[in-house]
Amino acid sequence: MYSIHRHTGRIVAALLTTLLACGHAHAGEAVPTAQDPVIEKRLIDISDELRCLVCQNESLASSRAELANDLREEVRKLIVENQSDSQIKAYLVARYGDFVLYRPEVKPMTWALWFGPFFLLIAGVVGMARYLRTRQTLSAASPTLTDHERLKVQAMLNAKDAP
Repeated sequence: MYSIHRHTGRIVAALLTTLLACGHAHAGEAVPTAQDPVIEKRLIDISDELRCLVCQNESLASSRAELANDLREEVRKLIVENQSDSQIKAYLVARYGDFVLYRPEVKPMTWALWFGPFFLLIAGVVGMARYLRTRQTLSAASPTLTDHERLKVQAMLNAKDAP
């Protein structure tokens, strides 16, 4: 009995050591931040206005994709090079297209993006109004039977009922 308790203690100690070692081995490396908090704040502000090219529905600031990390590092380098926010955005647009911006500029290439939904909404409302007007006109113009025609129809129905 004594030897079982002795071995159990060793096994528990070995398991705890293994668990602690595994937890330490799987810890990820910390993402380096800028030494200057002003640069880091500006990086966050700029990357909030940029779209992650991999995730597409997340901002560059909130995405954890590797490409997003690379783009944030690129933006950080451009900030350190004293480029303005507009210069950084222009550089990224030239490299990746208007899609990288969450709010692309209004220009002929993006008119469909900016105004397309409104035109579709207006076209839908106009189409629905025409459809309803046509339907109302057709129902109002439906012919009514005269008394003579009603009697003929009644006679035909009675003739079918008779054996």
